Amino acid sequence: MIAYLHGQLAEAAPTHVVVDCHGVGYSVFIPLSSYDKLPPRGGDVKLLTHHHVIAQDGTQQLYGFVTAEEREMFLLLISISGIGPKLAINILSSTSISALRNAIASGDTQTLSTLRGIGKKTAERLIVELKDKVGGAAAFATKSRAATPEEQKLIDAVLALVSLGYKQVDAHRIVLAAAGKSGPKTSVEELVRTALRTQ
Repeated sequence: MIAYLHGQLAEAAPTHVVVDCHGVGYSVFIPLSSYDKLPPRGGDVKLLTHHHVIAQDGTQQLYGFVTAEEREMFLLLISISGIGPKLAINILSSTSISALRNAIASGDTQTLSTLRGIGKKTAERLIVELKDKVGGAAAFATKSRAATPEEQKLIDAVLALVSLGYKQVDAHRIVLAAAGKSGPKTSVEELVRTALRTQ
């Protein structure tokens, strides 16, 4: 599996790029959100990737993302029945990550239905299957911008548990309990481990 590509940006278009890695050019599909963050042509670029193989004919495709946040949302989207990689890229190209998270977390089918390739049924499926997984990030997105270091530590620990599959409410409760047993100098990693042990 190809986890990332690091090389020279040989070609760039809003939907795909070519990355030259030591003389080998990799064609990679990207969302508009990543295109906006690319360096000038010929510049040094690193793309986090998803290597997709089409089962029917064995065709291989690479999908690339400038940020881990973009790839994480892409992987969540393609985990939904009926949403393939190309549709997931279209969704990411139609809105920001934060707006997508907020629409899913708040159950906003009307907004989701306006995204390219998404109908009402697919919007409802997105909400049902992803609400708990993105809810924590959406709920804490605004708060985290102005959080103190100690608050940020709690927020990061909650988001870590949400990414592991915990519901946001449960993750918050577990982290607060773990924080009560830990010292003020406890790292996020230690806090998460304590939370997992004491749940």
